[in-house]
Amino acid sequence: MSKIKVTQVKSGIDRPERQKRTLKALGLRKLHASVEVEATPQILGMVNAVNHLVKVEQVNA
Repeated sequence: MSKIKVTQVKSGIDRPERQKRTLKALGLRKLHASVEVEATPQILGMVNAVNHLVKVEQVNA
């Protein structure tokens, strides 16, 4: 499986509770925080749900 790097670029404040929980489930706690995760269909769906709040990069591993 490939890995992706997800970086939070916009705040979760004034967002629906569902989007806040999705950010937390991805492991993003603060603005400009990054996490490397496996690119599974579940993770890609979560990233797609908050794509306006995050930046996604492919990790060469």
